[in-house]
Amino acid sequence: MELEAAKMIGAGIACSALIGAGIGIGNIFGSYLSGALRNPSAADSQRANLLLGFALAEATGLFGLVVAFIILFG
Repeated sequence: MELEAAKMIGAGIACSALIGAGIGIGNIFGSYLSGALRNPSAADSQRANLLLGFALAEATGLFGLVVAFIILFG
């Protein structure tokens, strides 16, 4: 196998972290919306947890994307 083909395969595998990030973000916002509809008065107190969970899930996906770029262009 050529080196360029191996780089492409490795970058594709590293980008699979974006799938998990998308699922995680959807789960976080879906759970928040479900909880906010059940108890609207508690929704404001949970907003910080929502944003923290979103940031951590998104960071996981971005780390995978950075690794893919390092594999391709490093």
